[in-house]
Amino acid sequence: MRTARLGPAERAEALAAMAEQELDVLVVGGGVVGAGIALDAATRGLATGLVEARDWAAGTSSRSSKLIHGGLRYLEMLDFALVREALKERGLLLQRLAPHLVRPVPFLYPLQHRAWERVYAGSGVALYDAMSVSSGHGRGLPVHRHLSRRRALRVAPALRKDALVGALQYYDAQVDDARHVATLVRTAAAYGARVASRARVTGFLREGERVVGAHVDDVESGGTYEIRAQQVVNATGVWTDDTQALIAERGQFHVRASKGIHLVVPKDRIHSATGLILRTEKSVLFVIPWGRHWIIGTTDTDWDLDKAHPAASSADIDYLLEHVNSVLAVPLTRDDVQGVYAGLRPLLAGESDATSKLSREHTVAHPVPGLVVVAGGKYTTYRVMAKDAVDEAVHGLDRRVAACVTEDVPLLGAEGYRALWNARARISARTGLHVARVEHLLNRYGSLTEELLDLVAEDPSLGEPVTGADDYLRAEILYAASHEGARHLDDVLTRRTRISIETFDRGTRCARECAELMGRVLGWGEEQIAKEVEHYEKRVEAERESQRQPDDQTADAARLGAPDIVPL
Repeated sequence: MRTARLGPAERAEALAAMAEQELDVLVVGGGVVGAGIALDAATRGLATGLVEARDWAAGTSSRSSKLIHGGLRYLEMLDFALVREALKERGLLLQRLAPHLVRPVPFLYPLQHRAWERVYAGSGVALYDAMSVSSGHGRGLPVHRHLSRRRALRVAPALRKDALVGALQYYDAQVDDARHVATLVRTAAAYGARVASRARVTGFLREGERVVGAHVDDVESGGTYEIRAQQVVNATGVWTDDTQALIAERGQFHVRASKGIHLVVPKDRIHSATGLILRTEKSVLFVIPWGRHWIIGTTDTDWDLDKAHPAASSADIDYLLEHVNSVLAVPLTRDDVQGVYAGLRPLLAGESDATSKLSREHTVAHPVPGLVVVAGGKYTTYRVMAKDAVDEAVHGLDRRVAACVTEDVPLLGAEGYRALWNARARISARTGLHVARVEHLLNRYGSLTEELLDLVAEDPSLGEPVTGADDYLRAEILYAASHEGARHLDDVLTRRTRISIETFDRGTRCARECAELMGRVLGWGEEQIAKEVEHYEKRVEAERESQRQPDDQTADAARLGAPDIVPL
């Protein structure tokens, strides 16, 4: 199988090819579900196209809690089927599909009541482990264990002594969600899918009642394409209702947006060797290990304002700090917060209380001939959602189509990852990069790391760290534009890397250096480089201003003070 590049030439070629010949399936929406659908369809031998109005994973799929998990709290709701399904997917990702991107992470659940809580919570975690093993994909994660207060404080010294009487420790998994989506898209392209970001659907092509394709605007160059397809799949998440409105059909369900915000703080602010999961009055709060940082989240509030740039208010930040500080011996302050990000969950909302309870389930519908809609669900079960959507689309094709095979299709970089990991010391000696750098690359690119090392061999300056963001190499910035579909500075600093939330300056210090590196690939002159940097700086300032506002309305208004680099 060839390794697909998603550079500017490949994007232009993909758009032209989609317009020239009718597709079997056109997928609208480049989040995790849309990318998963494109991979599923392409690996069934279908002529497949995928278009995204902004950048890959620019919406919900880059702003999650970064967890691949069964949903321990859904056990309490007795939703055993959802948990079992998610645990199977967790195991597949860890063991087979993306071992270079998904890794185990420990969590400590502090107990605050003696006897009954240990029995109650312990039974739930034991069932969680048992369901994982029974799925057939539970290998590779340690089972839970009970800890006394003394042992728990040894593992997590940051906890206040009076915040717990004991603890449970269990394991789940985590992923860099945006990197995972970009890898899904590249994998789909490697199997023949035509993919293009910054390609916005402005309307659907109709023949009578039937949808037969879409009008697509290339928002980078201004061109317009008619892309014809036997089946169109709407996988636009929180934009589902907006996309459905383009065919003037009343949907069978609606998607409600729920805002969740996360804080990023340096690792040394919380002294712990494990993540934490805490109960709140509404849900649960996670403190998640994230490299040299912690991610703290999340909130769960209705959002009916701008979907493209959900804003975190001062009240949101205070809520998270208040709840995490309730168990920390040394409280966090605003000054400890390096990064803040907000995302929107697409929750199903029906016309009755019964259907609104579907919230974390997913639904697939065929509202008119030629158009399939998939919505709801959770990140972990994206592959199941994709399978169900393609199964539904196949009903509209006039031939037999192979069954789903994505359970056995590793993502790019997975094959050979473990062998390279075992050889990381030799790779370090061969390249002159510190072994920690090699590990960093392997855990982001897997066996594709060799492509980055080739860039460094050609230009040793690319082996230097990015100024002001030394977790990342200069080669990674250039590679994001040449191979991973990054079109603008924001794409690289926010999604291909996490510089925008992992540095106190939020990436402004390295913005020009990164823009110059991207410009080598994208053909930017001085004027475009300056424009990219200016736009990014304005975006950061608008986000900072929104985070000083007291409520959603004022935060939204402040965030919208920075326009997009490419108007949509």
